[in-house]
Amino acid sequence: MRIVGELINASRKKIRDDIKEKNRDVIAKVAKEQHEHGADFIDVNAGIFVGKETDYMNWLVETVQETLDTPCCIDSPDPKVVEEALKIHKGTPMINSISLESERYNAILPILKGTDAKIIALCMSDEGMPYTKEDRLKIADKLINSLVQNNVKPGNIYVDPLVHPIGSGNHLGNEFLKTIEAITEQYEGVHTICGLSNISYGIPKRQFANQVFMSMAITKGLDSAILNPMDQRMMANIVAAETLIGKDDYCMNYVEAYRNGLFDFNK
Repeated sequence: MRIVGELINASRKKIRDDIKEKNRDVIAKVAKEQHEHGADFIDVNAGIFVGKETDYMNWLVETVQETLDTPCCIDSPDPKVVEEALKIHKGTPMINSISLESERYNAILPILKGTDAKIIALCMSDEGMPYTKEDRLKIADKLINSLVQNNVKPGNIYVDPLVHPIGSGNHLGNEFLKTIEAITEQYEGVHTICGLSNISYGIPKRQFANQVFMSMAITKGLDSAILNPMDQRMMANIVAAETLIGKDDYCMNYVEAYRNGLFDFNK
């Protein structure tokens, strides 16, 4: 499981002021803690700072990479911000995101060309957000094929089928899971990813529901996620689920996690 640590996001009240004030020590600490708890990429988002987003985004990338030898997930609704951040990023970043929305697609695709960046491909089009497996797959198929035709490696594509709140419809969780399974089966080498916490929006005990849904998604083939790696039970569920479906040779990851105290929920 590839983990994108989600905590350095200006939409979070706890981090907004630290980004605004360019509090390097705090941002570096949050990045380091996420990495130490299993994050493979550190998401950086300064989207609320309209007109100043490029400055803050570049500062975030520099701060994270001065702290860690870990790539960033450059997360912005503005393609120009993404383009500028790529100029200073060291190594191979992830970009969040491209979609089939014409304006977004046409702006992001040229930025991707000539890079080895990972790209999150959102199952979204000019027609809006899909809700069924069939509608998601239509978008995913067009996105994947178009990206590959433009020399993006299948292994650099991370399809996000989009999670909808289960409170909006009993079928929505299962439609997402079926989509993950279909993409995994039909597109060799292509990854799947999601910001999974939206599933529990509006219901109590959200953290618990998210943890259970993660395990369910892993059984269908989900191999990447944008989440809080400081959530110990979530990380423990991921390790256990991957072991139980045969993605952990001789249970070595499980045993190592146990020895490192991941399953000690009372500490």
